[in-house]
Amino acid sequence: MRTEVTALVAVAAVAVDEIDVDGDPVLEARWGDRVPVLLAGERELFHYRIDRAVLTAYLAGADS
Repeated sequence: MRTEVTALVAVAAVAVDEIDVDGDPVLEARWGDRVPVLLAGERELFHYRIDRAVLTAYLAGADS
């Protein structure tokens, strides 16, 4: 997921913060085994895998 997201967000010029869920009890309780997870603010966009077309469309809308 990291490689795909990095490539797509570079084109969209948006910021990404990578946070390690492992070892953080609060994050582990929230996400359990649904990692990796991709959020936009508090909105969960994807977990496990991304849909490249959906993420590309989402990022295109982020510019407006």
